[in-house]
Amino acid sequence: MSAAPPFAFAGQSFQMLADRALFWPRHGALIVADLHLEKASWYAALGQPLPPYDSHDTLDRLARLATETGARAIWCLGDSFHDRDAASRIVPAIAERLRGQAAATQLLWIAGNHDGLTGGAWGGEIADEHVVDGIVFRHQSLASETRAEVSGHFHPKLRLKVRGRHVSRPCFAGDEQRLILPAFGSLTGGLAADAPVIAENFAGAYQAMLVARGRRLCFPCAGRARDDATASRILPAN
Repeated sequence: MSAAPPFAFAGQSFQMLADRALFWPRHGALIVADLHLEKASWYAALGQPLPPYDSHDTLDRLARLATETGARAIWCLGDSFHDRDAASRIVPAIAERLRGQAAATQLLWIAGNHDGLTGGAWGGEIADEHVVDGIVFRHQSLASETRAEVSGHFHPKLRLKVRGRHVSRPCFAGDEQRLILPAFGSLTGGLAADAPVIAENFAGAYQAMLVARGRRLCFPCAGRARDDATASRILPAN
């Protein structure tokens, strides 16, 4: 694991990880969103075969981060599975890995719009949301929320032009009260971090953030004042 810079949010000290995750040392919690396990098998069921390795790769990365951080708990903030029928397609090896992870750590599944509360089939606890030290963890940000909030759902990506090339990377989007995590899943696309549908979750200016070479890099986004509907753009998966 590359160096994880400290990240202060809602009066707490977190670590922002380069591999699309957040770590909370105070609670030993590894926090991820939008794993979208079994997305490739969902496409295959629709007649669009993809290599069936996305779940393995996502769980490899999750297990590695859990080991490297020493996480005692893993909180998955919704859409951990690509659909509510994923359990019917999961091969025994993936099912066993999920049960093993639930046995090794305190595994929490937050309900998402794709998977609902289906994660509990593999062990761990399930919930609509989770509140710790005054911070609410849920799948999708709520505009009416007055507490500090960490969520997922939007798969924010930062798009930059570097040395004449367009580069896109999963990123965090946040201000002092809200933080939206990047999609952790290996087979996930993304939405531009400054898209109006993301900007409307913030009262004012916010930042797109990512970790590179052990440093947290921040890029300003305009916030709710931006109303250019053409700014929304879907970015491909890496």
